[in-house]
Amino acid sequence: MQKKIIILEGGFNEEHEVSLNTSKKVKDSLKNLNYTFEIFSVSPSDFINQIKNFDKNCIFFNALHGTYGEDGSIQKILEKNNFYYTHSDSKTSKIAFDKSLTKKNVKKIDIPILESSFFSKNKITPEVLYETYNKYGAFVMKPVSSGSSFGIKIFKSKQDVEDFKNNIEFEIKMYDNHNEIMLEKYIKGRELTVGVWQNKNVSDSLAVTEIIYENDFYDYKAKYVKGLSRHILPAKIPKKIYDQCCYYAKIIHDHLGCKGISRSDFIYDENNIYFLEINSQPGLTMTSLLPEQLQFKSIHFDDLIENLIKASL
Repeated sequence: MQKKIIILEGGFNEEHEVSLNTSKKVKDSLKNLNYTFEIFSVSPSDFINQIKNFDKNCIFFNALHGTYGEDGSIQKILEKNNFYYTHSDSKTSKIAFDKSLTKKNVKKIDIPILESSFFSKNKITPEVLYETYNKYGAFVMKPVSSGSSFGIKIFKSKQDVEDFKNNIEFEIKMYDNHNEIMLEKYIKGRELTVGVWQNKNVSDSLAVTEIIYENDFYDYKAKYVKGLSRHILPAKIPKKIYDQCCYYAKIIHDHLGCKGISRSDFIYDENNIYFLEINSQPGLTMTSLLPEQLQFKSIHFDDLIENLIKASL
């Protein structure tokens, strides 16, 4: 007997709208696949007690993004209550969502990463920023745990540090919802991303996409507003670099224990490839990168959804 699907959508963070758009694509696919499903809008209320009303044989399709939805929190609740659910488990989700933990794990498998330092938010002072600039040159400040490029600020000169210092009370408000901050060496290069999917529990890299955008980085608007970025698929890079990106993405996916799908981001500066971060629950919206790569590889979106459901059992 086919199991009922419960789509978890919404959430209560900056990526609420992204989740709703992912959920819409999933709903359309479940209709095509003739699954019985219902929507569960996740709110700050008592999720633990709310899910107790669901049949243990149902499958939760996790269409959430960001804090709580992909950081291991909701996964741990579902695990403790013995529910089936899609995507990576709580341990992997926690590591993948935390840039510090991700870097520590990726470093163990000898994949190049950019130099970085980590601080609690209340330790971010002008002195720390000046020291970081003297150490790295240009650098990026971003929350340790966040998605969709929220809270990213680039310091390309000491004047940028000075400007931040002069408006520090206003600038630091950007990080009100985040306790830990990463300061990472900035290099100007080509941003590449590789999706990985699992078919019958065997992981395989999909393709390499180069992302071209107007601003200094691939921000929220560029990601989700049609026309504000260009996706070059396949990326026009040397074959050796293309293959290396695919290899890195696959072994990172496997090493971290990702399940179903993931997407790894890299920066390529014509000399080296550096791993930036992994998304263990990439968006499945109309403008998202992973669905484009599936289409490029002639893999139907419905096949992905079917695979995610089967892998949850």
